[in-house]
Amino acid sequence: MIRAIFFDADGTLISHKTKSVPQSARKAIEVLRAKGIKCFLCTGRHKLELVDLPIADMEFDGYVCLNGQIILDGSTNFICGDPFDQHTLEFMVNCFNRKSYPLLFIEKDRLYLNYVDEMVQAVQQRISSPIPSIGQYHGDPVYMACAYADPIQAEAIIKSLPSTLKTTYWANGGIDIINNDGGKTKGIQKVQEIYGYTREEIMAIGDGDNDIDMLDYASISIAMGNALDAVKQIADYVTADIDDDGIWNGLNHYHLL
Repeated sequence: MIRAIFFDADGTLISHKTKSVPQSARKAIEVLRAKGIKCFLCTGRHKLELVDLPIADMEFDGYVCLNGQIILDGSTNFICGDPFDQHTLEFMVNCFNRKSYPLLFIEKDRLYLNYVDEMVQAVQQRISSPIPSIGQYHGDPVYMACAYADPIQAEAIIKSLPSTLKTTYWANGGIDIINNDGGKTKGIQKVQEIYGYTREEIMAIGDGDNDIDMLDYASISIAMGNALDAVKQIADYVTADIDDDGIWNGLNHYHLL
């Protein structure tokens, strides 16, 4: 029996074509929660970004943010996190200060860029989000970094990273950099420890590269109709496009509504 469902945000709940969450998706989550099925947002986003998105007024039972690097409760209070270790942090701070490419640092309560260029502007527009402010590193733990780069530069950036880090793409031109043992699955496993869910009681729904690990891990996985081909290939079921009631149809396929 499914007791907890983990929803990706961008491209799964949030349509960047309509700049909204489909009404059928909103209704589906209301129905699930009324039935006692817990609904978690599982995203690469930071909680500060969520307030600027059409998802801001929706209620969830918890949040797996920054691709599993930070776990929040239903009121977005910090529960736990997995920041970069000191050696890795020193490497990333050096990259940030050199300004070889735009780099976003994400802390528990703060996110800031080293500089802004046309790539940053294009990517942020693509994901319906304002451009983060420019800031400086002051010594606090960093949980994730995001690089902005074209495919050629992205390849060079990835090759330059230490073995303690790995990357995942979250938009055309956007690269998330997290701990090598991190990912949405690790965040979900933290939620399991906290709330006592088994793997067999978990469902996951997503569309992007950073969703592949959680879809592969969940007992039941659903890929959106607008998902990448690699996501569709590992999912148990491929539902309709986000703008064609994909969330509702996918959940209804498993008789959860």
